Amino acid sequence: MGYRIGVDVGGSFTDFAVLDETSGEMLALKVFSRPEEPGAEILAGLAALAERDGVTPAQVGYFTHGTTVGVNTVIQRSGPKLALFATAGFEDVLEVARLKIPEINNLYSRRPAPLIPRERVFGIAERIGADGKPQRAPGRADVAAHLAEAQARGAEGVVIAFLHAYRNPAHEDAVRAMLAELAPGLPVVTSSGTWPVIREYERSVTAVISGYVQPQVANYLDRFEAALAEAGVGVPAHITKSNGGVMALDQARAEPVQMILSGTASGVIGAGHLARHCGFDRILSLDIGGTSADVAVILDGVPQFGTGELIGEFQIHIPSVAVTSVGQGGGSVAALDGLGVLKVGPESAGSTPGPACYGRGGTRPTVTDAMAAANLIGHGALGYGAVSVDHGAARAAIAPLAEGLGATVEEVAASIVEIAVSSMYAEISGLISRFGIDPREFHLFAFGGAGAMLACFVARELDMKGVVVPPRPGVISALGGVIADLRNDFIRTLFLDLDEAGVRALAAPLAELEETGRAWLAEQGHDGPAAISVSADMRYAGQSFEIEAPLEAGWIAAGNAGAIAQAFHAEHDRLFGHANPHAPVQLVNLRLVVSGPTPKPAIPRPAPAEGPAMPERHVTGWFDGLAHEVPLYQRADLRPGHRLAGPAIVGQEDTTTVLPPDFALEVDAFGNLVLTRAPRA
Repeated sequence: MGYRIGVDVGGSFTDFAVLDETSGEMLALKVFSRPEEPGAEILAGLAALAERDGVTPAQVGYFTHGTTVGVNTVIQRSGPKLALFATAGFEDVLEVARLKIPEINNLYSRRPAPLIPRERVFGIAERIGADGKPQRAPGRADVAAHLAEAQARGAEGVVIAFLHAYRNPAHEDAVRAMLAELAPGLPVVTSSGTWPVIREYERSVTAVISGYVQPQVANYLDRFEAALAEAGVGVPAHITKSNGGVMALDQARAEPVQMILSGTASGVIGAGHLARHCGFDRILSLDIGGTSADVAVILDGVPQFGTGELIGEFQIHIPSVAVTSVGQGGGSVAALDGLGVLKVGPESAGSTPGPACYGRGGTRPTVTDAMAAANLIGHGALGYGAVSVDHGAARAAIAPLAEGLGATVEEVAASIVEIAVSSMYAEISGLISRFGIDPREFHLFAFGGAGAMLACFVARELDMKGVVVPPRPGVISALGGVIADLRNDFIRTLFLDLDEAGVRALAAPLAELEETGRAWLAEQGHDGPAAISVSADMRYAGQSFEIEAPLEAGWIAAGNAGAIAQAFHAEHDRLFGHANPHAPVQLVNLRLVVSGPTPKPAIPRPAPAEGPAMPERHVTGWFDGLAHEVPLYQRADLRPGHRLAGPAIVGQEDTTTVLPPDFALEVDAFGNLVLTRAPRA
């Protein structure tokens, strides 16, 4: 037995969660991220674990990692120049997209420019029919001519996305083989090999994103793997996936689109695991780091999944943990625009130079600086000793804004926090509407370096039931990587009527998907039990889009069309408030998820309190621009049963929990801080 390590690389810090497989004890660590030298933070963290805790690389039995390198590549548009080979006559697929404007209430909003410009899109004379039957085979001369033209225009790789390739990938595979002969070593991605789903644009844009991030992801993984080898870690590493599972590095290199929401999904998995074991059945996870705030809906410990999640300016149509990301984090920069209006984000100070109060060369004010200027954070070292907060530097950074606005530093600091929270409110409201939930029934599960710092302010605006801050909120995303199961999604587009004949036609595809799923688990080295779940994308006949409903495999084996239809009607009623059980139903996609469980840490129960909580000292802090005498507590001194009234500050090694005057705090049996707001008058 050894140690299982999960690592999450964020914009400011890289977090380590270490599970001792013998004792079940969890260790945690933070080091500064090194975006200019990928892998350096891994070496630094492993060295620190060896020195501080005696955890040597030779003792590591499992290593998993979450990263944002893929999504950052899309956001920054720093990927390679690609060419798109489309079916002749359909070259405008990326330009036409879905004819939707990004903001439906803004007539001036514009759709983003495609990642592949029209000048590098080429029509290949080929055709597969809607039934999957070949009608016109692609010719080698045609492919060679377009390849030469693409390379003359600077193309460094090719994406192939042909009409109806989800039915039959033969033509995409044939052109890929031709390109391998014509240009050995040229990166080539096919839409059917990326995610073989119906709808041309959705399949094409997903393949384009996969090809766009592949070189940087592969380079990052190579350097990451080299860093592990240099450190002496002898086990193969895994990467967390967008769907909340993990996979081996070879699959990550071949299918980079599957890990594009890697780091974000890890946090949701970690939050769901803790919430379920601690008895919180309805939560919104709030992960605030240096760059963004990520929010997800978790019911009974299970995150909600979806397709069409935004990656920068584009939707990606693979199964993913449904997360809303807001460009507001602890490092979000505050500034006055050309009209003298205070703005916050989406630009972030990152880890270098970071917020001004970190003393690493930053001079521009951030959300973290606003909290430091209000004297609500920085009363002890943060990031496990990596940072000492300089309150004077924070105030100096905000002073020019205060002068420009004719206000005090404390008032501007309060405004910075208020603007950041209002941006989070606007985006989270959309997530709440999407899943049809009532926030008054939900707790906000706060983690990340800045989650506990801002959680009460967010929960207050959303009128939520309360806030939960777990014992080690700064490393929940890394914990998610440690406990994530091996997991993969498979899909088959069938497009059939849900009648007796249609249900009979489901048996063979389901058996094929299950066989493929079990084979995948074996390839990942898993020889234990497998969990398999089945669902289908269905719709009423005549509808343009479908919804996913969970199914029982036994219904398909028994040919029970009624049970399958009822599952769809129930889901339609849950989402939209109505259903029509007499209307004909169509089944578009059959889905299967296979997963192999991994060990989970025990959730300890600390000894209960033996007396009242005693503050370490009192400090003067500002809430909403007004001064308060605020007691400062240390998290290590708080035990189950302790109760506090706001205002208060709770410091610990990886974050600071800020309790406004209208909130109260109670420590539950698992050591979580449960914060609730006093009832409104």
